Amino acid sequence: MINTLLLRKRMKIKTAAALLCFQLVIVSCQKEEKKTATTETKTTNDSIKLTKTEEKIDYTNFNIFSLSTISSAEKDSDVDIFISVSDIYKGVQPIPADIIKDQKQMSFEELQHFELDAPSRKKLLNGIHLTENDSLYIYNYQSNTLQKKPVSQLKAVAYLSPYMSDSEEVDPDSYMLGFQVETHQKITDYDKYDNAIAYFGNKNPFVENKMKAVKWQKAGTDIPKKYFTHSKLIQGKTYQAQYENMTYYLQDYLEEGNTVERKLVITNDRKEKIAEKTFSLAGSDGGEFRPLYGIDADEVNASQWTGHLFKGKPPVIFGFIAQSFGCPSISFLDKTEKDFPINCDNRH
Repeated sequence: MINTLLLRKRMKIKTAAALLCFQLVIVSCQKEEKKTATTETKTTNDSIKLTKTEEKIDYTNFNIFSLSTISSAEKDSDVDIFISVSDIYKGVQPIPADIIKDQKQMSFEELQHFELDAPSRKKLLNGIHLTENDSLYIYNYQSNTLQKKPVSQLKAVAYLSPYMSDSEEVDPDSYMLGFQVETHQKITDYDKYDNAIAYFGNKNPFVENKMKAVKWQKAGTDIPKKYFTHSKLIQGKTYQAQYENMTYYLQDYLEEGNTVERKLVITNDRKEKIAEKTFSLAGSDGGEFRPLYGIDADEVNASQWTGHLFKGKPPVIFGFIAQSFGCPSISFLDKTEKDFPINCDNRH
């Protein structure tokens, strides 16, 4: 959900999908991340049409993932495309015992990346409740392209955390575990996974061709008083955008001249408020608001996206905050729906 998506640093890992300064980079301190954005949602029953679909998706224990780019060990100009599932794996990481036991006899390059053996692969699949008959679905909502890959054809792999040095002893938790999507891709081509999310399962959960970048413009001076309540913070600029029969209004709130909060109000074609959300940097560690397409970013660098993304679910919106710690989330324009976090193995 989940947006500048760019290659800021030549690290061992560069994140693709996007939703973030490392939105799609792997950076976390244990698994105790603080959420950068505090999101509140309100809506009315007159809100938003669900996308009609005959296929029902079970959203119990539903997980989506970002795609990451990892520098190839063989060639610095190449990258591998990788999906880590370590965020949802429970228990001891299924790293082959001989890797840990024989690490002093292995070079640092040999320790950095390897394919899991058959027992470790089986343990990984069981730990995330997948079978070889399931599939990987990768949906790029910018280009409206859907890829489907059988799990049985994906390599189960382990990549050493880029924050490990050759002077440190390796243990199972030092590795990111998951599946290799592509190998030896040119760095210049990695961005095809910038605006993409992935799902493992037996049905495609994605609605195709119903997402669009949010293009903002300055709103009228009457909008703040009409749609936004009083705040202790200073009101800044106000913007608006359109999607189908809905109008989005976005209000900046300032502290010491800096935008620290943004409130979003959505109205229907009768000018009635049907939903509202709050995005805040309060308590964040290094997070920042992303540029707004149409105001201070062009279409190529659009960060906020909205539309129908999941079958049988209300429309979504995401891409307001670039995370430094933690993973981004996809928010629904419906107060009864909880955010979908995008698993990104954000370790530090």
